[in-house]
Amino acid sequence: MLKPLKKFGQNYLMDKNIIRKIAEEMNPQPDDSILEIGPGQGALTQELYRLSADFRAVEIDRRVIEYLQNGFPGLKIINEDFLKINLKEIAGEKKLRIAGNIPYNITSPIVFKLIEERECIKDAVLMVQNEVAKRMSAKMKSKDYGIFSVVLNYFAEVKYCFKVSPNVFFPRPNVDSAVVHLKFKEIPDDGVDPALFIKVVKGAFGNRRKTLKNSFSNSIFGAEIFEGCGVDFSKRAEELELNDFLTLTRFVQSKNDLSFLPAGL
Repeated sequence: MLKPLKKFGQNYLMDKNIIRKIAEEMNPQPDDSILEIGPGQGALTQELYRLSADFRAVEIDRRVIEYLQNGFPGLKIINEDFLKINLKEIAGEKKLRIAGNIPYNITSPIVFKLIEERECIKDAVLMVQNEVAKRMSAKMKSKDYGIFSVVLNYFAEVKYCFKVSPNVFFPRPNVDSAVVHLKFKEIPDDGVDPALFIKVVKGAFGNRRKTLKNSFSNSIFGAEIFEGCGVDFSKRAEELELNDFLTLTRFVQSKNDLSFLPAGL
């Protein structure tokens, strides 16, 4: 076995039972187009590769490329940083199904990349840190409810699948893990700018223990932008439903000049 590298956030999954449960959750079909993030030495790859005729993997670690190609003849390996690849080009005319035991130190950038390129993605089954999984699937007014919860609830159906012990990895991480399943929605053309929506949510939770008025005052917006928006600014962000954030976004969009906002997600 190759030594896992800390710089790539590598913790190899070793337990066959957990691997089987991930595959069962994904339930790959022969005509699915599957893209695995960071196959490492192929533990999950072995289970998914045999079930899909259209399987590719993105692996940044050059050391394992030959090992994977020998173990999985014909496997298409993209030796790149996942955060820098163009998923639309890879997908072509068929939506991708994403799988992976992803590096915990870049979970947030990976998830937001999936959101940004969601039009070419059907779903994603990911191994993440348990605390992050709870934030991704949290409900309003819970302690884990925050940016991840709100944003993902708009763009996807989020399922917390199961918790995973540190003992099934090598090396053993210092945290519990969990598997989550993101099924991306067909977002209706409701006049909401997705990138602006994310900025509004981030602004609202910028100081999550403070009121919306105070939180937005310290954000890229400023509380005065929201005067007359119809949402109670004496509340905290964790007390708002998804529709409240959509209301705030539509209100900001109604303003004529948004040139002060940074571009992108």
